[in-house]
Amino acid sequence: MTQSLSNFTDLIRSAEWSAVHLEMRDTYAIPNEDKGFAAWREGHRLDPDDRESWWRPWLDVVQEVTAKGVHVRRARIVSEPPSEYIRYEHSFTFTNVAAGEEIRWLPRQAASGLDLPEYDFWLFDNNLVQFNIFDGEGRWVHTDQTYDQAAVGLCAGAFEAVWERAIPHDKYAV
Repeated sequence: MTQSLSNFTDLIRSAEWSAVHLEMRDTYAIPNEDKGFAAWREGHRLDPDDRESWWRPWLDVVQEVTAKGVHVRRARIVSEPPSEYIRYEHSFTFTNVAAGEEIRWLPRQAASGLDLPEYDFWLFDNNLVQFNIFDGEGRWVHTDQTYDQAAVGLCAGAFEAVWERAIPHDKYAV
């Protein structure tokens, strides 16, 4: 089970100036990625020049919100060497960048000493945090949302600290 795209779409569309996402897991078991992950394992790679083959609803939403001036950034803390899933994810991250997201990667050892929350999160306009809760196998369980200023402050500080140390996507090789 996953959060519906329409619910999340409404949430990100409500952002006025900022939507940031911190990912800290080395694997995610996202059902709608199963087919693509299997194809990637068999050697299939997305063709950057064939936009129609990889453009999907999420990228439309990112392009829409960035066009209205929302700064969308994603930082990923990853182990090195990277997991198979992270290598797969890295292989198609150019699609997110093409839609207007800024993406950075932080090797896990470089995150030492940072004050990080327990869960991945989205932070909207430094006001609302949505924590994404996954089980030990990387399956999405549920989301928790809060406007609590202590949680917002922790997440905002954590994201900016990671962002400052992280490597831009075009310079990070897996």
